[in-house]
Amino acid sequence: MFSYSGRILHVDMTTRQTKVQEVSAEFLKKYLGGVGLASRLLYDNTPKGCDPLGPDNALCFAISAFGGTTMPVGTKHGVASKSPLTGFIGDSLSGSHFSEMIKRAGWDGLVIKGAAPEWTVLFIDDDEVEFLDATPYIGMGTIEAQQAIRQDLGDENVRVSAIGPAGENLVRYAMIDNDGRQVGRTGNGAVMGSKKLKAIAIRGSKPITVADPEGLLEETRKLIEVSQGPATQKYRVLGTPSNVLNGNAMGTLPTRNFSQTTFEHAEKVSGEYLHEHFTVKTVGCSGCSIACEQWAAVKEGKYKGAIAGLDYESLFALGPNCGIGELPPIIHLAQRCDELGLDTMSAGVVVGWAMECYERGILSKEDCDGLELTFGNDDAAAALIEKIARREGIGDLLAEGVKRASEKVGKGSDHFAMHVKGLEMPGYDVRGMKTFAMGLAVGTRGSCHNRSLAYEADVKGVVDRFTAGPGRGQIAKEKEEYAAVFDSLVLCKFLRNCFDDFFVDAARIYTMTTGIPMTAEELQATGERVWTLKKAFNIREGWTKADDWLPGRVLHDPMPSGPGKGVHVTEDELRMMIDDYYQARGWTPDGLIPKAKLIELGLEDIAEDVGVDDGPEAIPTGVEAAASEEAK
Repeated sequence: MFSYSGRILHVDMTTRQTKVQEVSAEFLKKYLGGVGLASRLLYDNTPKGCDPLGPDNALCFAISAFGGTTMPVGTKHGVASKSPLTGFIGDSLSGSHFSEMIKRAGWDGLVIKGAAPEWTVLFIDDDEVEFLDATPYIGMGTIEAQQAIRQDLGDENVRVSAIGPAGENLVRYAMIDNDGRQVGRTGNGAVMGSKKLKAIAIRGSKPITVADPEGLLEETRKLIEVSQGPATQKYRVLGTPSNVLNGNAMGTLPTRNFSQTTFEHAEKVSGEYLHEHFTVKTVGCSGCSIACEQWAAVKEGKYKGAIAGLDYESLFALGPNCGIGELPPIIHLAQRCDELGLDTMSAGVVVGWAMECYERGILSKEDCDGLELTFGNDDAAAALIEKIARREGIGDLLAEGVKRASEKVGKGSDHFAMHVKGLEMPGYDVRGMKTFAMGLAVGTRGSCHNRSLAYEADVKGVVDRFTAGPGRGQIAKEKEEYAAVFDSLVLCKFLRNCFDDFFVDAARIYTMTTGIPMTAEELQATGERVWTLKKAFNIREGWTKADDWLPGRVLHDPMPSGPGKGVHVTEDELRMMIDDYYQARGWTPDGLIPKAKLIELGLEDIAEDVGVDDGPEAIPTGVEAAASEEAK
């Protein structure tokens, strides 16, 4: 077997026992790696209905088939667990040297269960596994902990994934950091913290082989050349912060907790302004030929010395969404989130929600521990970030995410709690992007721009973004499956415009790498299989049609400015598009998956778990969409 090892390492943190699962080439071909393989490992190793922060929740890592090879932007890994934020699948991606080291240690994946009695560092040294005392590292930030563990192990080649104080304190949107890259969004850092696992350290010494070295090297040369051309120029020069001015011009830049769609200070927080005044270097993942991440440093003022890698999503969430119109405090907030182990997107949306509650009088100054949480108050935002990570004062409420926080606070605050399924929304105001609005509503991990890509149809003018119509379901389906293949291979999506025919080219490169024959049609089918697998996990964990919905602000508050002034997504439009989506997927009108569809996709065992017979009359009462349309 080339590239793959055919081995999954299982670790029980409670008993300190390990075992090796041997998997076949056929199994690996079905799920590829990354998110696909991690999701399958999660489904197989996490019992139905388990507490996301309990010992039975499996934390699953899976490596790219291209990790450690010459393939550009392919050294990545996926992580999946039952999300403590949503209660559904929580799949994330990260990249760089930690990904490669897992592969060099001889593993295609890791499954971690149980909970250690004391804080632990899991040290995987090729085939040897050690459980080290993590007491010296508790309270350390993510980067500090990685550096200290490497130093104490006496080997700079050891790569480390670590949580910060947010993960230790079970903040529901805590992330995991490795090499300055983040396993973000759905709270995998909290799952790691619930296992009293401060860090995973890995050292590997095994070679990575490929089936056709010369062929793969030639493909690598072609992709590097194209990826350094016009197809990726915006990412190489300005990075994703270039989206600030684009979003502002489109009237889709979420501002002041999504209450506004344009920001009067957009120029001062734009990618262009960042590049001119603050960028000190650009950084790429291991093997990256693009280097999109903009590292920005503050050279004067009260935030002097702050430095962080800044992408658009972090910038929108901690900047315009909180009414902060200058880059120095945004850079500082991003740095603190990274060090504390907080997902920047969720943190920014949570802070924005709290600020709106304060300005509306729903939260008092006393409720906020004396902080004046007005929009634009960067000092208050900075203090709040620290409180959230340590669950101090009001931070304990906000560490739960906007869904739970708004349910507890009440007073109509759920109307502007910007989330889907509990996951805070990304940096697009979807009132002016109606295809993408539906794409976020039906997303398996909640509102996620990385899993859907349905926004492309709106942004590129494939459809009228201000109207809803038939055919949007098919668009969303195709974009989801396309993204699922990228996330499972794993390849960076910034390469997506660098292929002549993605499925044809990627299938050929996969075969050259692994020696496993793959056709374009088989690869495309894998995208549908992986997406359906994730939806099946959610159904098993209690999903109903009512979960595929959007916040009240999107459905009832017209956009106040910009090209789409006066527009919003109506409930009837959203229902129509969701019905169209279910039909495109071949699901029932209630969004459940027929057994025949699961069997067609090679998920026969899962068909017995969650599959239904065709036709709404055959849907078991216990899994009907219990919350009616009126309940919405």
